[in-house]
Amino acid sequence: MSQGEAAECGTAKPQDRGWAWMVLLAAVLLQGLTLGFPCCIGVFFTDLQHEFQASNSQTSWFPSIMVAVLHGGGPLCSILVKRFGCRFVVMLGGLLSGLGMVSSSFCKSISQLYLTAGLITGLGSCFSFQAGVTVLGYYFVQWRTLANAVASTGVSLGFTLWPLLSQYLLDEMGWRNTFLIFGGILLNCCVCGAIMRPIQLASGSLPQSAKPQEEPGSRAEEAQLSNGASPHHPTLLQHTRRTKCFQVLQKYLAFDIFCQNKGYQIYTIGVTWMMMGFALPHVYLVPYAIHNGVEERKAALLISVIGFINIFIRPLTGLLSGHRVFTGRRIYLFSLAVLLCGLSNFICVISAEFSVLILYCVILSIAMSGVGALTFQVLMDVVEMDRFSSALGLFTILESITLLIGPPLTGFLVDITSDFHYVFYNSSFFLISAALFMGLSFCALEKKNKLREASKAHLDNPSRYQYSETSTEPKAENQSPPAVEYITSV
Repeated sequence: MSQGEAAECGTAKPQDRGWAWMVLLAAVLLQGLTLGFPCCIGVFFTDLQHEFQASNSQTSWFPSIMVAVLHGGGPLCSILVKRFGCRFVVMLGGLLSGLGMVSSSFCKSISQLYLTAGLITGLGSCFSFQAGVTVLGYYFVQWRTLANAVASTGVSLGFTLWPLLSQYLLDEMGWRNTFLIFGGILLNCCVCGAIMRPIQLASGSLPQSAKPQEEPGSRAEEAQLSNGASPHHPTLLQHTRRTKCFQVLQKYLAFDIFCQNKGYQIYTIGVTWMMMGFALPHVYLVPYAIHNGVEERKAALLISVIGFINIFIRPLTGLLSGHRVFTGRRIYLFSLAVLLCGLSNFICVISAEFSVLILYCVILSIAMSGVGALTFQVLMDVVEMDRFSSALGLFTILESITLLIGPPLTGFLVDITSDFHYVFYNSSFFLISAALFMGLSFCALEKKNKLREASKAHLDNPSRYQYSETSTEPKAENQSPPAVEYITSV
């Protein structure tokens, strides 16, 4: 795909009709194929341990790398989308995902799986998913909220179907042949990408927002050139490289927002800490059930129960949180959902009976629906939309770090103690502490700003004032999307 086609994808006018609904269907399938895929890895956990004689910690690195790369590859995906366009990046992701799983079927050691299934498949899933979400922003304006809500149901469908398919194929033909088949299934991301054709421009010229903008630092460079400095002068070249490097970091990693915006700072730290425990049940629930005598088919069904309930609860949670009553208060709903996730883990500690685990999955799924529906809505509340893309870049990279190290560290603890209960103790600790930190910190921040505003009103008697740390009013839905937007999900 040429640069012109990429620009066409990024600057065209969305249509909200016709082919846009085919693109939405492709986005649903993409989210099921990519975000839903890591949930089935727990089905293979025990077989991989026996095959490679690996510990819990060593085996858990494989899904951890996959999920961390899927979440943390957003900035790289954004650069590729800007350069080559959405369709190319989705198809590239499908090719990488399929190649990674096909290669995994020939692995001779667990460390080789880190590279093939972990890095290559994770990166491919990241490209396909995030570029697929980005293109929705250009195909939909009036129905954008509905389109994103419908697309997110693909994750729940993936959570429901992948574990059942994995257990069936594992029983019939073993994990190597299953991974080979998975490679072929993930290649369907290329088909979804082919559907996402670039939108035709509404007029013969680019919109004003698509015109090249003068880059910071260019005036200083021009000044040096006007003073007689050669464009190839070493000092000038070094200065230009530093400036461009800073511009890239500023665009995709919003360190300035992190330092200046207390709301964004608290939320990013809280979610990053939360991710240390959030993924643990997904990785260890099936091995825990099998370890306690639950039949393998029933154990795989547990993850499917979580996904099935998500199909119905997540859209309802999104609609409920979008009510104006919750404007500016969504962070408290999010903290409550995280707290419920943490408390639900104690059910597994009480008993490992299948009926009790089903109850656990129902409660966990309801809480997870709230977390998944609110994660990025809260981020939009605390960050202005014109900086949302860069704020999201730093946000996803930091959470990917804890997603990477959380399961292996817990697996190491299980190896030492031979007690799977520590999986749920750890998960509860991180989730509950993160929920309390975010809820109490935002409450204190809100009180602080109210006092500041009251003091300002007393001194200056302004007619109107608003909350300065966080933006509590969402932007209008018909606002054009950022030039490059990458979104992940939990």
